[in-house]
Amino acid sequence: MIIFLYGPDTYRSRQKLGEIVNSYKEIHKSGLNLIFLQGGSLKFQNFKDNTRQSSMFKEKKLIVVTEVFSNSDFKKSFLKEGKTFVDSENIIIFYEEKKPLAKDLLLVFLKKHGKSQEFKMIAGQKLKNWTKKEFKKLKTEIEDRALDKLIEFVGGNLWRMANEIKKLSDFKNRGKVSMKDIALLVKPKIESDIFKTIDAIASKDKRRALKLINSHIEKGESPFYLFTMINYQFRNLLITKDVLERNLSPFGSLKLHPFVIKKSCALAGKFSLLELKKIYQRIFKIDLNIKTGKIDPETALDLFIAEIC
Repeated sequence: MIIFLYGPDTYRSRQKLGEIVNSYKEIHKSGLNLIFLQGGSLKFQNFKDNTRQSSMFKEKKLIVVTEVFSNSDFKKSFLKEGKTFVDSENIIIFYEEKKPLAKDLLLVFLKKHGKSQEFKMIAGQKLKNWTKKEFKKLKTEIEDRALDKLIEFVGGNLWRMANEIKKLSDFKNRGKVSMKDIALLVKPKIESDIFKTIDAIASKDKRRALKLINSHIEKGESPFYLFTMINYQFRNLLITKDVLERNLSPFGSLKLHPFVIKKSCALAGKFSLLELKKIYQRIFKIDLNIKTGKIDPETALDLFIAEIC
């Protein structure tokens, strides 16, 4: 069987890929026949060998091939023998983060002989409905005006939208999100510089970390927003480190934006798993103190950096 997932909305396409992979794992417990292949540099013979080698567990294989459309040599060879894979007892997923040209012969083949699903960017009422549904999953409601403002700030980037929804839901603790909450916690643009701050903390460079924090505050970003982002990024680091420690592919296991995964993998190497667990526990305690009014966010940021660096 061939499955083809593609399109610019990588959040929903990766979500779908994750659903298929998790469903496979539930049935095939060994996990030894789950194979990820990077298509950009993939040799056709390597792909062919992986699909045809028999499994010692007599399980179906799930082979995920990513970003293969840029590999002209592979495409040429695959199209010559493609029909031999259509009726394979194994599941072959071709995953592409862009929409290939309509005249691309591999696109034509996969749409004709496989189960294909295109993930277009969503907007308007579809985006509103999707956002409401995600809040509902977290048992949180949002006012209509607040929803409009959230979409105005974030747009159709579902990676960021999912992060903002989680952040707002955690803050409201299953309450109703208001315009005031959006103004406090959501900014029109996420500053990727937050990774520089995390890197400074990881390098135990207290002076640089504090300088970066002050720079954010001078730009008008609220201390609580900054602490929330640091909280979120350390959570990602902890999850990423755990996946890496278990020798799993972070790109196949984590439902995060590829940019965030790449940055998290680089930073995770600077911590041990135990260190990240201790830091995250400390963040949790500080976050609780902020929300209960025991400490103000700016003091909490300084305290956190002083303790960690």
